[in-house]
Amino acid sequence: MLRVIGLQHYGLQVPSLDTGASFYGAFGLETAERGNAVVIRCDGREQDQTLLMEGPVKRLHHVAFAVEPDSLPEWQRHLEDLGLKLLDAPAEVPGGLWFRDHERNLINLRDEGIAPWRAFGTTDANDANVGDRARRIDQARWRNATEETSPQRLGHMLIFSSDVSVSEAFYTRTLGLRLSDRIVGGPVFLNSGPGDHHVFGFVPGEHPGLHHSSWMVSDIDQIARGARKMAAEGFTKGWGLGRHTLGSNLFHYIQDPWGSWIEYSSDMDCITENWQPTDWEDLPAAIWSPGEPPADFITNQEAKPA
Repeated sequence: MLRVIGLQHYGLQVPSLDTGASFYGAFGLETAERGNAVVIRCDGREQDQTLLMEGPVKRLHHVAFAVEPDSLPEWQRHLEDLGLKLLDAPAEVPGGLWFRDHERNLINLRDEGIAPWRAFGTTDANDANVGDRARRIDQARWRNATEETSPQRLGHMLIFSSDVSVSEAFYTRTLGLRLSDRIVGGPVFLNSGPGDHHVFGFVPGEHPGLHHSSWMVSDIDQIARGARKMAAEGFTKGWGLGRHTLGSNLFHYIQDPWGSWIEYSSDMDCITENWQPTDWEDLPAAIWSPGEPPADFITNQEAKPA
């Protein structure tokens, strides 16, 4: 069965490219103009991770997944066999195959692969000493813990869905994503094979839209320093520091200028084909955190499509 090899990037339409570039730049990402768009990248990682395009309101523009090199003809046959209509690529994002899912979200398949992680470095200065397992020897951790937060890659994203079960069925059948875990009546988490517990998923909502994007950083210090910098920049509304249940990652969320959320994340569970998905009942989102998330944490603030 064909399956995507991972999440590559996502596109947002936003009312102000300047506002978008300023926000993502403060978050620790690189921003650059490309034609009529702003490109967001991680420092030292040669791959677009987000594209911002200007429009009257904020909305999720598209989601791009990576597929194996030279596999697009096979993917085209697969999509057409499923009765999906292929579309012309938007002028701002040429290349790949384009189609809409069952809720009219625009999806892009690209065979450019996925860039490797930016290297953590060649020393063990960031290693944690736990119990009698000492890996950081004769090195003062605080000297490295003062580095500015710099996300290493886009980890995952969750979008709103009016029926998460139907969305799960569509993306597992169409893109080959696999179920990682689901909360009954709540979010669904999907993976693309050995690696992160989830790269994509769905949150219940009345209509499509971006819930959050998550960006991997090296450790808890990077999360804490990033959260402090964003608060100093005026982005004080958020949730964290905490550790999630499903995925187990450390997190801190910040609300973006348009009502969605962006997450610093670290220490995500790594799973293989041996992983057994579970339907969880009444599972909290975090095993510890500074209280409950904001009241509008699962409110889709994007306008409902006409």
